[in-house]
Amino acid sequence: MEMKMSCVCLVLGLVLLMTVSSDAQPLAVSQGHPDLCCFNFATSDIPDTEITGIVKTHHNCPKSGYVFTTPNGRFCKKDLQSSHSKQSS
Repeated sequence: MEMKMSCVCLVLGLVLLMTVSSDAQPLAVSQGHPDLCCFNFATSDIPDTEITGIVKTHHNCPKSGYVFTTPNGRFCKKDLQSSHSKQSS
């Protein structure tokens, strides 16, 4: 019985050692997280003259949308306004 316990402890120790020394990382850690995600969306129109940039949210974000940058800050919208001609990626 004592020999079986020693073997079990040895195997568990080796598995633990392999896990700790492994180069594998979870997908979220290796790719990082998206910088720009939208969780709340503005419903009012943003004047074209105020927009300094538009960026589509990362595909890993839970909700897709666009981040509009203005002198007053950043605003999320679910879709592009049809009259906007400025867009940056």
